[in-house]
Amino acid sequence: MPTKPSRELDTFPNPKPERPYEIAMECPEFTCVCPVTGQPDFATIRLRYVPAERCVELKSLKLYLWSFRDEGTFHEAVTNRICDDIVRAIQPRWIEVVGDFAVRGGIHTVVTARHGERPAGA
Repeated sequence: MPTKPSRELDTFPNPKPERPYEIAMECPEFTCVCPVTGQPDFATIRLRYVPAERCVELKSLKLYLWSFRDEGTFHEAVTNRICDDIVRAIQPRWIEVVGDFAVRGGIHTVVTARHGERPAGA
């Protein structure tokens, strides 16, 4: 696997697909660039999902998130794109992606994107 940014999300078979369980990840080093000013934006990306048949491989997730470092994008767009890309890769039963962006111009922004229905008990 390369050690450079990549938009490729690798997956692996869910070891317990019959059980609705939750996977949670926190990625506190996310960066992208403001499309208006060109200044860096910093965020913590929080992912929670209930897998179906596949799970996201963590190193590929790290490299995927790194791929946004030099991209000009709005907070709302990048949070939704991360959600959409993970949905395409693994088709989870349910997913929530939270982009918790650092204060910029006196404003703290938190964007939450969801897909699917969260199973009871997960």
